[in-house]
Amino acid sequence: MQDQVNNKLKETLHARGICVVIPTFNNAGTITRVVTDCLDYCNDVIVVNDGSTDETSQLLEEFDTVVVVSYSKNKGKGYALKRGFREAREKGFSYAITIDADGQHYPKDIESFLTANKKHPGSLIVGERNLEGVERSKGSAFANKFSNFWFYIQTGRKLNDTQTGYRLYPLKKLHGLRFLTSRYEAELELLVFSSWHGVDIDIVPIDVYYPPSEERVSHFRPVADFARISVLNTILCVLAVLYGLPLRLWRFISRYLRTAIAIVFCVVVLMFIITPVVWLYLKIGGVNDKKRWNLHRLINRFSKILMFRIGIPGTHFSYKVYEKEDFEKPSVIICNHQSHFDLMCQLIFTPRMVFLTNDWVWNNPLYGLVIRNAEFYPVTEGIETLLPKLRSLVSRGYHIAIYPEGTRSSDCSIQRFHKGAFHIAELLNLDILPMYLYGTGRVLPKKKHTLNKGPIYIEVGQRFTQQQMAAIGDTRKQASVMRQHYREKYEELCNKLDQDV
Repeated sequence: MQDQVNNKLKETLHARGICVVIPTFNNAGTITRVVTDCLDYCNDVIVVNDGSTDETSQLLEEFDTVVVVSYSKNKGKGYALKRGFREAREKGFSYAITIDADGQHYPKDIESFLTANKKHPGSLIVGERNLEGVERSKGSAFANKFSNFWFYIQTGRKLNDTQTGYRLYPLKKLHGLRFLTSRYEAELELLVFSSWHGVDIDIVPIDVYYPPSEERVSHFRPVADFARISVLNTILCVLAVLYGLPLRLWRFISRYLRTAIAIVFCVVVLMFIITPVVWLYLKIGGVNDKKRWNLHRLINRFSKILMFRIGIPGTHFSYKVYEKEDFEKPSVIICNHQSHFDLMCQLIFTPRMVFLTNDWVWNNPLYGLVIRNAEFYPVTEGIETLLPKLRSLVSRGYHIAIYPEGTRSSDCSIQRFHKGAFHIAELLNLDILPMYLYGTGRVLPKKKHTLNKGPIYIEVGQRFTQQQMAAIGDTRKQASVMRQHYREKYEELCNKLDQDV
């Protein structure tokens, strides 16, 4: 059973582009165990042999599946990390978990880093050591407090363990590598530069093992290394004022600027251009099917312009459509629901699409007039009232789009599916056409009012016929099975697309 769990963990790490990097220098007493234990949890392990003069090189030759980067002269942990990151990038990895070779870290915590990476893709994840009751030298304890203090001064962020070597790095978002010092203080530099450039820094608690003092292998040189750290912190404090602070201010301003631009565009275009034009168009000569069709074409054109030409500030939009789908045959379209932007993403595919919405959407002052006359309907009308209207829409070639979750997900996870969409499809004898959304809930999270940067992706999948749905069971069973299908598909999308966050 444990082997199955570990194999699943290995598969997920690989699918998400995560490898393990182990820098080592003269750790012959522990390197075999550390590498072996890491291989129990991750197949993709890179060891950087930083000029070891003991038996480390010979011991590493025993591992056929491990990538070993070696050089003859010891150049320090900072240099070893740079070489490891470069090797990981060249092999196509997007993230690297660094673990020390002295045996103080537990490879079982790799799973915690994976969980954090799923929750916070693109973040630098710091393993915060549980040091309660651990026997440490006074120098080590002071160095950590010293480093924590200066990190706060330089970035304005508080971390309790800036000296931990157990971390997950987003390789595509690392900054300052060219200026990285060669020794172990490089890990502090990586944190500082990442913070300055807006990389989120998150924490996972980890266990730590410190062997008895007589068994420890330490390369820390108190006088020389404290002198190096003091010089480094002096330089970083100067840079914090001249470089870091302006970057932080610009990120703050640009985030609200992106949001303001999006709001102004939507308000101006929808309230002061589209809505008045639609009102006048419908007022003259009354409403008929031809005018409604033209209204749908306008909605489709506006969605395409917004997503393809103007774009949501700070985002990159992409899509994929199942090769045999042409949207000619009406269906019930289902999709996971994350954000206010979801409708715009879906409406690019065809003008023949109507949504069942919540009341507040149907009555929205910005676009309520448009969608009401485009025959979008509120779900609160009930199935008996809705069904004749939906039959009329289907007879005219329209797809019925429904969010089975009923509301937006607060964390982008797939919530419980209600059976209503599947019941309507059954009554109208329509295929289920799945659409899968990624990214909109991170760009504009539920209950948040500012836009984040990030990719947005939507995929149109293969239809499920009524025969296939009936084989699953009743509509309640269909909702449950389709939710599981969406969970698996969304995990697949996240594993792939989270690498570019």
